[in-house]
Amino acid sequence: MVQAVLFDMDGVLVDSEAFMADAAIAMLAERYGVCAARADFLPFVGMGENRFIGGVAAKFGVAINIEADKARTYDLYNELIRGKLEALPGAVAFVRECRARGLKTAIATSADRRKLEANLPEIGLSDSDFDAVVDGLQVERKKPFPDIYLEASRRLGVVPGRCLVVEDAVSGVKAAKAAGAACLALAGSFSEAELRAAGADFFAADLASVDPSIMGMKG
Repeated sequence: MVQAVLFDMDGVLVDSEAFMADAAIAMLAERYGVCAARADFLPFVGMGENRFIGGVAAKFGVAINIEADKARTYDLYNELIRGKLEALPGAVAFVRECRARGLKTAIATSADRRKLEANLPEIGLSDSDFDAVVDGLQVERKKPFPDIYLEASRRLGVVPGRCLVVEDAVSGVKAAKAAGAACLALAGSFSEAELRAAGADFFAADLASVDPSIMGMKG
């Protein structure tokens, strides 16, 4: 029986990858004259902003100042999402339904805290909707290592084997399984075949279409 649900943020609660890619594209063009495209960022989805930005910079042979350049990217990102970012179908209702049914909840995102704080208000959620919040700056190793999910389960006081992780990226699914948790994968940046090959136990188009029996949430 599942006792806790651990949510990735990007691609699970909100679709912000395109906005983040556009912000990074603008930053790389502004500071380094690089002409990147959204597709360049796909291999680094779910691995945190350092890898998301740095991986593409390395592809173009650019040595960046990750902290300064990431700060500029976040400035651009915050401008891009204002009034435009929306929760993914069923996300807000699903989070609140889990808590209403007595399940503990956590966000476990590879993104920095700054992105988390920008995203949640835009989609009508806050820290108070979760029993624990873990961002990418709070763990040493990012996904596909299991650290962030192990830390989230520790903070909730629930063993990983009683946790269901909700993910949309191959690296996140691998992290969830390495932590010893069950994993529900959602459609998005990766195909069902790719996510199942990474170890996903369940698959759904979005949180609005999840079968509640997965967590014993009958009815």
